[in-house]
Amino acid sequence: MKLWSILGNAQSLDGGAMFGNVPKSMWQQWIRPDADNRIPLACRALLADGLAGKRVLFETGIGAFFEPKLRERFGVLESEHVLLANLAAAGFRHEDIDVVVLSHLHFDHAGGLLSAWREGEALSLLFPNATYVVSEACWQRAQHPHPRDRASFIPELAPLLEKSGRLEIVRGDRCNALGDSVRFHYSDGHTPGLMLAEIVGEQGRGGVVFCADLIPGRPWVHLPVTMGYDRYPEMLIDEKRQFLDDKLARGVRLFFTHDVDCAMSDVARDDKGRYSTRNDLHELKALPLAA
Repeated sequence: MKLWSILGNAQSLDGGAMFGNVPKSMWQQWIRPDADNRIPLACRALLADGLAGKRVLFETGIGAFFEPKLRERFGVLESEHVLLANLAAAGFRHEDIDVVVLSHLHFDHAGGLLSAWREGEALSLLFPNATYVVSEACWQRAQHPHPRDRASFIPELAPLLEKSGRLEIVRGDRCNALGDSVRFHYSDGHTPGLMLAEIVGEQGRGGVVFCADLIPGRPWVHLPVTMGYDRYPEMLIDEKRQFLDDKLARGVRLFFTHDVDCAMSDVARDDKGRYSTRNDLHELKALPLAA
């Protein structure tokens, strides 16, 4: 099995929102904001070729489905569908993907499932040969969003997924499409049922886990750092501690979706109990992983 990091459309969001109660004097040392206080964010997918005999894409990024006015509002930098272009650069088409695993259905993680916006044209679903995998709690949240996060969902997406006949809703730590090769961990601090997919390494060690919005990038590995978008920051911190302890003990690497400069890292912890990363990789290109 081999792994690629595939960049989708980039985004810029308010730094204060992304760092919750961390003061700007601190977070701007980690990521420099622009004149509008926005920080750059990647929307990075993980491609695994040969996982359970299949070609699997973990998330699809924000995509290019927004009309121009909303694209500007939400800081999406490109109008073209960058994920498709970068898949092609790696030698793949969206039609080649067998399984798409979605941590949740917020637009910056699932919008890449949709075709690019064209005036007067309805959005359509991409990846026509793929099974779409999503947790039951995330699916229910998309059907019945809270007013606080209603704007984070794409109204057209859920009906298209359901109509495809290729939607698998997950209720445990495994899915039918991938069997024992992928294990799911769950978090509720950011959104209900956030599904963190771990590509299981040999004897449960040395795999890689897609951290989604539990840990968007390296600065958020530090336990107190949460986002203003999180539902329950204290819950998320407790979930993050348990998650990182487990990955550190088993040598599972972290894959980051929103970190502009880093795709994957090992977990580290110092003698004071502070978590950090080491062996940072900027990108993955056909990286072998036994699983």
